[in-house]
This record gives sequence, structure tokens and C-alpha cells, in this order.
Amino acid sequence: MRMLTAQQHRGPDATAFHDLGDTGILGHNRLSIIDLDVSANQPFCSEDGRFCLVFNGEIYNYLELKEELRSVFIFKTQSDTEVLLAAFIQWGDKCLERLIGMFSFAIWDAQQQVLFAARDRFGVKPFYFAKLTDAFLFASEIKTLWAAGIPRHPREEVWAGYFTHGTYGQPTETFWNDIQQLPGGYALTYKNGAMKTWQWYDFVEKVKEAAFFENEAAIAAKWLSLTRESIRLRFRADVAVGFNLSGGLDSSLLLGLVQEQFKNNPSIQSFTFFTGDERYDELYWAQQMVAHTVFPHSPVQLWVEEIPSLAAIIAIAQDEPYGGIPTLAYSKIFEAARQKNVTVLLDGQGLDEAWAGYDYYRQKTDLLIQGVSGSSGHTNWLQADFKALAKNIAFPQPFADSLQNLQYRDLFYTKLPRALRFNDRISMLHGTELREPFLDHRLVEMAFALPPHLKIQDGQQKWLLRKMAEKFLPSSLSLAPKRPLQTPQREWLANDLRTWTSERIEALTSLNMPWFRSDALREAYTDFTKTSPDNSFFVWQWINSSLLLP
Repeated sequence: MRMLTAQQHRGPDATAFHDLGDTGILGHNRLSIIDLDVSANQPFCSEDGRFCLVFNGEIYNYLELKEELRSVFIFKTQSDTEVLLAAFIQWGDKCLERLIGMFSFAIWDAQQQVLFAARDRFGVKPFYFAKLTDAFLFASEIKTLWAAGIPRHPREEVWAGYFTHGTYGQPTETFWNDIQQLPGGYALTYKNGAMKTWQWYDFVEKVKEAAFFENEAAIAAKWLSLTRESIRLRFRADVAVGFNLSGGLDSSLLLGLVQEQFKNNPSIQSFTFFTGDERYDELYWAQQMVAHTVFPHSPVQLWVEEIPSLAAIIAIAQDEPYGGIPTLAYSKIFEAARQKNVTVLLDGQGLDEAWAGYDYYRQKTDLLIQGVSGSSGHTNWLQADFKALAKNIAFPQPFADSLQNLQYRDLFYTKLPRALRFNDRISMLHGTELREPFLDHRLVEMAFALPPHLKIQDGQQKWLLRKMAEKFLPSSLSLAPKRPLQTPQREWLANDLRTWTSERIEALTSLNMPWFRSDALREAYTDFTKTSPDNSFFVWQWINSSLLLP
């Protein structure tokens, strides 16, 4: 029960476990989204008792799969959970290829005495595990494994990479010793103490198989058709569905497409965060967009006075370093949504990686990691021996095209995995579910496979996507340059939050870890407050780490 209690926020509607006898226990915290009846609670077992499932996420095409399986199974619930179990019983691990959704699940086969587990293609939903000599523990969050007795020991080379390069480890790694994660698109089996993992989703092969169309009009028609279907599927829920709205292209396009399908539905609420600083806020643009719809709009303000307490709360939720004050601002959206009884939110995540939307794609630069930390030049506060532990990561380059290799890196190794982890934790902290319609694998494969000139043309990123967006958006948005999600983080950390930041730095130095040069760290912060900083990530690293390290 300690494990279930540790992550109860992920499923506040029901908590249960199933005793497997001498084999072990499966436990589950449920957030009810589809089929709210208790008969759909988990762990969910087959009628004969052979198979038992615990599942986090949603299978969006569960109704279509259910129709395929009706001739073989008599369904007792209206849930996607029961459909997922039936699909596995019918097709084994080949069922994964049929799933459209975000998922992380495990199924115990009592007859074969084997545990099967899998994670969705892009790793939207988490799967952490600890393989011990005589046991296998798994959970949706790291803190759950700590609750089971796994020690909280930092994995030094990952922390060194974070401070030195701004990286967050390899897809199998975490920031903590003895705790690993199953990468997106991978599956595993565990039997008699032996674990086997394999890649069930071969993105590279899917991209190479992707069909090309005769002209831009045909490409646009196909992509928009798939996107409409993706949005329709992600509105399947027995609870209220809303969406996150910024003033940028991606979420504005999402708004336009939602408006097209659900234009007269005032129950669909939208949310936008703001900080009260017009240099960074996109509230004005979001309000202009939503004013032409019937969707109620809720601006959600992040106040500078909230940062110290909120940073500590989100550190506990994340278990690992996270992205900074923008993550705190975004977390307030989910809190507000839950207060308004909106349990499911959609956002525009995924278009930048699929359509080459980041600025550095124009240069096709092949730096270790671009635009992430800016830490280099600010690491004299690290002890030399510790700094030397940082690994220079050589990312795979499976494509002949350099732009695609950069996109591939961001999809599976850097930007997207980080964003998905940050967003999963802050949404689930408040008992809400985040869905990303633009991350439907069919959409990502199609856009990724397009030739470079359709992604970047005349210095304009997401070129063909912007052409498509003209149907839904004014030119001021469809042609607007990429604006990163921003807050006054630099100004706040240098001025308004100076006392708190100094306190966090002192807390970090008091850990007596052989990682930091305390005087150099204090001096670096003093320099930061005296200049007009163009980067504050290294200061956030100190704050973040002081709240996470034991």
C-alpha cells in the first residue's frame, strides 16, 4: 500500500490491488475517464483469472478495436481497459501495432508465469522499474519505487551531464541509481528473474515506408484529414474535455480545428497562463482567438510570490529536474481545470519536432544539444572530478538527411521526452489527463517523412503547416515566428526572488556533496544579478537541485 499511496494523486477515483499469491501484487490508482463504473476499475482480470492488467493512459481507438473483437469476446464494461486486455489475449504483443493512444501497461499471465509490459510509441506515459536480485518492481513514478525501499542515491554521471550540458540522461536512464525507465516504443517480459526488452515500434522503418503524395495540396488534405480524426478520437471521454491555449501557431491551430468540429459546444473550456508581464505573456493573442468561439476561456495567473512554495511542490511531483518557471506556470492550468471539473485537457505538443519548428533547424546545426541549457561557460562552480563524469552523448543518425537526424534526436532523446515527462507529472498531480492530438503516430510519421523544403522554405520553419493553418488562422498567427514558452524567469531570479534564490544556493552548498565549488557558485549568482542575463537556466539548475537532492 505504500507504493499506491505514494502516487495516489495519479488516480484519486479508486485504489486497489490484486494479490498474485507467492508471485507478487499488482496495484492501481484510477483516474476515471472512460466508463466511470466501478466494474472498469483495475487491476482488471480476465474471467478465467489467467490474465491481469494494470494500465495507465488511454486507447483512443478502443471502440474500433472492440468491434473487431466482438466475435471472440463478450464485453462486460464500456471501458478501453477491457478492450486492451482482450486485444492482448487475442493478438499477443502484436496488439501494440493496432493501438492508437498513450499507454503504459503490464499484464501478468498466471499460466505462463510471465509479466509483459509495454510503453506507447513516444513515451507519453511513464514506466519506471527496478530489477533486483529476486524481485521486479515497476511504477508510473520514481517516488513509488522509493516508497518500496529502493534507496534514493543520485546517478552521478546523469547529474554531471545535466549541469554541464543540460542533458537529462539516455532514454533508459533516470537521475537515480537502481531505477531505470522503459523507453517509448519498447516492451519487456520478466520471467523467473530474467528480463528481456525489445523495441516494438520502429519509427525509422515507418518513416522510410511512408507514402509520398503527388503535390502539396494532396499532402495537406491527407494531413488535415488525419488530424481531424486524431482530435475526434481524443475527445472520447465520459468527463469534461478542454484544451490549453497560448497565442502561438500550434495551440491556435488546435483551437481552429476544435472549433471546426465542435463549434457550438460551450462545455469545451480553454485555459491560458500568464504572469502579468507583457514582454512574455501571450494572453492577448489567446483572447483574440477564443473571442470568435463559444468556448469559455479562463486566464490563469502565476504570481511571483507563489514561486518558492510551488517550486517545492513540483519538485516532489517530478522526482527529477524539470524545466523551470514555465513548468510552474503550466501546472497552474491543470489545477484551474480540475477546479472547474475539467478532467481532460488537449494541447499542441509535437508539431515543432515533427515539422522542424525550432530556430536551430534552419542551420541544421549538430551541436550536442541546442538551445537547452546554456550551461557551458557557467560550470566553473563544479568540482573538476565531478564535471569529468559528464558523458558526451553521440546521438544516433539513422537518416541520410541531416534535418531529419536533428528531428529524430529531439523526438526520442532530448526535447520531446523532457516535455512529456514535465507535463505528465504536473497534469497527474492535479488528477487531470493531458492528451496530445498532434502526437498521433500517423501524423508524426507523415510530417517527419516529408522532404526538407516542405518543412523549411525561405527561412520559414513549419512552412507547409503554416500554409495549412491559413485556413483557420489570421496571417498574424499563421506566419508568426516561433516564440518559446516564456516567463520572466531571468528577471524574477535576479531581482524579485533574490533572497529565496540565495537561500536555495546555500541549501545546495550545505549538502556537503563533492560536486560544487561553493564560493564559485555564490560568485556566479552575484555576477548574474549584476548583469542583464541572457540565460537563467544554470541558476534554475541550482534551485531545482537543492529541492531534489537528498
